[in-house]
Amino acid sequence: MIKYGLDQIDELKFITFDVHIEKRDQQWVDIDLIPVVLEGAPLPEDLIDFNILVICSHEGIIAQMVPQDVGCDCEYQLTFSEKEQVRQYVESDHIQVLIAQAVA
Repeated sequence: MIKYGLDQIDELKFITFDVHIEKRDQQWVDIDLIPVVLEGAPLPEDLIDFNILVICSHEGIIAQMVPQDVGCDCEYQLTFSEKEQVRQYVESDHIQVLIAQAVA
């Protein structure tokens, strides 16, 4: 995670995610991911209730990944590696099936 305005990068390794998928409208699907982080790589102390909002098309194509705290945009951004972990998870067969079910 990278906090805006700071040079320090804390790389998180996600073990898995608790996931909630909801169709937003005729174009977008919201995927709320609550990450389970590898022990020894703690979340920043100033995050209270961290989640990642992934916005994707009905076809499961990712448009945006937004780190959030308590359901609102926060002052952190994901690193390239963290984005890649999220992308692989969302593009997995299991999650793609859940997206298809949500839009059906």
